[in-house]
Amino acid sequence: MNFTLPELPYALDALNPHISRQTLEFHHGKHHLNYVNTLNTLIPGTRFEDATLETMIREADGAIFNNAAQVWNHTFYFEAFSPKPQSEPTGVLLDAIVRDFGSFDVFKEQFTKASLTQFGSGWAWLVVNAEGKLQIVQESNAGNPLRNGLKPLLTCDVWEHAYYLDYQNRRADYLKEFWTLVDWAVVEKRF
Repeated sequence: MNFTLPELPYALDALNPHISRQTLEFHHGKHHLNYVNTLNTLIPGTRFEDATLETMIREADGAIFNNAAQVWNHTFYFEAFSPKPQSEPTGVLLDAIVRDFGSFDVFKEQFTKASLTQFGSGWAWLVVNAEGKLQIVQESNAGNPLRNGLKPLLTCDVWEHAYYLDYQNRRADYLKEFWTLVDWAVVEKRF
């Protein structure tokens, strides 16, 4: 199987001023593309040659896992944004957030804290666990909750390449802007 870089569901400048065209050119057009290209060089001749990204995330180790997970993670991250997002969850997802976190505002506070306190590079995730409850998990480096049997709904990339061109070392400022772009219609479909 040969993987290709998924196109963004919006123009490169559509997320301005929250995420700049320059950041998307580097983050999507260089970092994400590099994970795709590297994965394509690693899998020929291995048992993962015709595997899905999800299979590699669950079963591979080392470079194949790292690159497959980063391709999947980045695609999932970019697809959750919109220049004109549905700004809050509704229906059954909102009900589940209220049930498991107390309120949408409390959820946002806890997710932001998980994103801020993820040491070094990694991801914060909103997931559904085996009991059907929502929870927030942190994953370092290329970590992906699929590996632990969890269903991802939303992720925040806290690798510096996600925000450094726009916010330098101000991760908190990036996270404030992250919430202005999350399209809860996309997250609801994932739920």
